[in-house]
Amino acid sequence: MEDTIVLYASAEHLNSMLLLGKLINKHHPTISVAIISTAPNAAASSVADVAAISYQQLKPATLPSDLTKNPIELFFEIPRLHNPNLLEALEELSLKSKVRAFVIDFFCNPAFEVSTSLNIPTYFYVSSGAFGLCGFLHFPTIDETVEKDIGELNDILEIPGCPPVLSSDFPKGMFFRKSNTYKHFLDTAKNMRRAKGIVVNAFDAMEFRAKEALVNNLCVPNSPTPPVFLVGPLVGASTTTKTTNEQHECLKWLDVQPDRSVIFLCFGRRGLFSADQLKEIAIGLENSGHRFLWSVRCPPSKPNSYNTDPDLDELLPEGFLSRTETRGFVIKSWAPQKEVLSHGAVGGFVTHCGRSSILEAVSFGVPMIGWPIYAEQRMNRVFMVEEMKVALQLDEVEEGFVAAVELEKRVKELMDSKNGRAVRQRVKEMKVAAEVAVEKGGSSVVALQRFVDMVVS
Repeated sequence: MEDTIVLYASAEHLNSMLLLGKLINKHHPTISVAIISTAPNAAASSVADVAAISYQQLKPATLPSDLTKNPIELFFEIPRLHNPNLLEALEELSLKSKVRAFVIDFFCNPAFEVSTSLNIPTYFYVSSGAFGLCGFLHFPTIDETVEKDIGELNDILEIPGCPPVLSSDFPKGMFFRKSNTYKHFLDTAKNMRRAKGIVVNAFDAMEFRAKEALVNNLCVPNSPTPPVFLVGPLVGASTTTKTTNEQHECLKWLDVQPDRSVIFLCFGRRGLFSADQLKEIAIGLENSGHRFLWSVRCPPSKPNSYNTDPDLDELLPEGFLSRTETRGFVIKSWAPQKEVLSHGAVGGFVTHCGRSSILEAVSFGVPMIGWPIYAEQRMNRVFMVEEMKVALQLDEVEEGFVAAVELEKRVKELMDSKNGRAVRQRVKEMKVAAEVAVEKGGSSVVALQRFVDMVVS
């Protein structure tokens, strides 16, 4: 029977897990990779061109009518409800191949009890980086030693391997002990301490301090930290548009802009702003005097915001589009982010600080301005600004609102100032380090080899 590594992904992190599967297949093609997920089989098209990777959607689970609508809690609860179907799938797979390792996405933590009951060596895959892993592994210690709930703390949290983190910058799901989301995070952190190992979408040069803390067992007191394998950056291949091979209009516009002159604004799948905030962004961009490419989404107050094109004339200040038409390009909704970031005309990126966006920007050598919106993004910004030094911080007022004058100031700082030049230089260095990490003999390729050696032994 052939050796198989099974990757188990939530719908939220499926794309990142697919990249891990392709990385394993590229460097170790004799090992079969099977991807299991609760996501629809449409994802199978992403691996159809890789013969050694199979994709299986679990049978639908029966979801109770009172299932929470809290999105973070749902990310954990849906895999938990799929556990019986996962058990069946793993048992069937074990009849056909030798399952050497079961690698689970962070949100699939409930599967830990299934795989360990079958005596399958179980690893975690962490897409949020080495600094984020330090925070998660240290979380049970925070739970034991900090008397107040994090959401009530209003203080600095000291995490080994990390710069000081304000309690308010922690993911909100980890704020209050009595919430189900908090319990899921805590249980996940404890299981990560018990795992056979942890695979991380990161590379040594960008998060060296965090790696040293993990390797030297600073994050898990009184017990050994599982082996940690930094195998990134895992960044997907560029695609010209969502559904066709035609070049997006914004790329044609970028083709005629000066080198490194454009600031790009894009905020991920869930990056929705109020109408008032969109107007402030527009004013800030206009007053900055710099060229810009801006992906605009409908405000959350609009019906079906995620799938509806915004009415730019209604949302943006009167005359804004005509006044900025010679130096600005506004995209309705979806933007081809990787293609934009890899374009030579782009000189800066205003981002929501999602992990994939950070790695894409670093891989293409684009400095950032951090504007976090949800999940662990506020904590990511701390790492980007204070430790990695690949971004400038955008200061918010109440409830994350950013004034036009603040955006104008940070765009000018990134594009024109000494601080901006320092960030640009740092990102250039990280771009080279990222390329070296994934070459033969690079730190990430060596780490992947260590992981595979551990699995097959």
